[in-house]
Amino acid sequence: MAMTGHRWLIAICAAALAICAVLAAGSPARAAEDTYTKEEILDKARTFFGDTTQGLARAIEKAFAEQGRPNGYITGEEASGAIGVGLRYGVGELFLKRDNTRKAYWQGPSVGFDIGGNASKVFTLVYNMQDPEKLYQRFPGVEGSLYVVAGVGLNYLKSNDIVLAPIRTGVGLRAGASVGYLHYTKEKSWVPF
Repeated sequence: MAMTGHRWLIAICAAALAICAVLAAGSPARAAEDTYTKEEILDKARTFFGDTTQGLARAIEKAFAEQGRPNGYITGEEASGAIGVGLRYGVGELFLKRDNTRKAYWQGPSVGFDIGGNASKVFTLVYNMQDPEKLYQRFPGVEGSLYVVAGVGLNYLKSNDIVLAPIRTGVGLRAGASVGYLHYTKEKSWVPF
């Protein structure tokens, strides 16, 4: 039975949709190439912090269990303080699995039941970021934390599909819970908004 023009069009559309579905799904091997394994991240964290404590390893395991494999990370340092209203300032570098490094600065306000101050080294896991330029925006988050000497903290910041999971370890005393955001920028800014 010969195909009419209408049937040819349907067959071509069906074939095109099937090809698009296969391409959109991507291969698991390609997805694995674009993300870091837990062992790679533990090694990067060990290099950055100089050692891997049990608390740091647990924070990384928790992030992997909740968010999966990251496709990037940010290493940096920050300082923050609060008496009800808080401020945080930091500087670091973004590393994506398939891209060059980028310098990043971040600053942001917070408000809540929060008091104290701390200086931290920050290792931030980055999820779902295909374009490094997407880092330079505001990432809202809720942070409940207790910072003590050599304490480790983890929280999540999210904007659209991009998730940042900062893991902080540092010195100082800061206790409480706060709501705020971090604004990532290409240039240093003292304005936290």
